[in-house]
Amino acid sequence: MAVRWKCPICKKDTEPLSKWFPFCSDRCRVLDLANWADEKYVISRPASSEELRPRPAGDEDADDL
Repeated sequence: MAVRWKCPICKKDTEPLSKWFPFCSDRCRVLDLANWADEKYVISRPASSEELRPRPAGDEDADDL
């Protein structure tokens, strides 16, 4: 079964090999960038220093499963 991707802006089907992926077009890509610039998107909480520190391969918490 093939995975179907939708553009996060207009919800049209997208092609994973497209140069604009995950968007369907350059227009939607630019609209998404403008949404970030206009602060329409926010990160819910700051990342802690623990979350930013890289973990060695194979060092997984039970929460990650």
